[in-house]
Amino acid sequence: MIISPCINISKTDPQTRYCYGCARNNEEKRIWKLQETSDEWKKSSLINIQAKLGGWQLESFKDSYTHKIKNGISHYKKKLIK
Repeated sequence: MIISPCINISKTDPQTRYCYGCARNNEEKRIWKLQETSDEWKKSSLINIQAKLGGWQLESFKDSYTHKIKNGISHYKKKLIK
């Protein structure tokens, strides 16, 4: 199973229509949730996400996504719960 790249920022840029946190558009988010979506598609999506991001945003995504994989929760969501 491949963990969703959502890091709980969930704010969409009005111009590009990409999420500030995970760099996906609504269609990519919808496809990710489908039961029939393959792991290969998800792996490719993760590569595309990182290609869209740069600088501090890419580093922040990598850090939060890695934390989510290891701990089951993103850094951002962990701070919201406290």
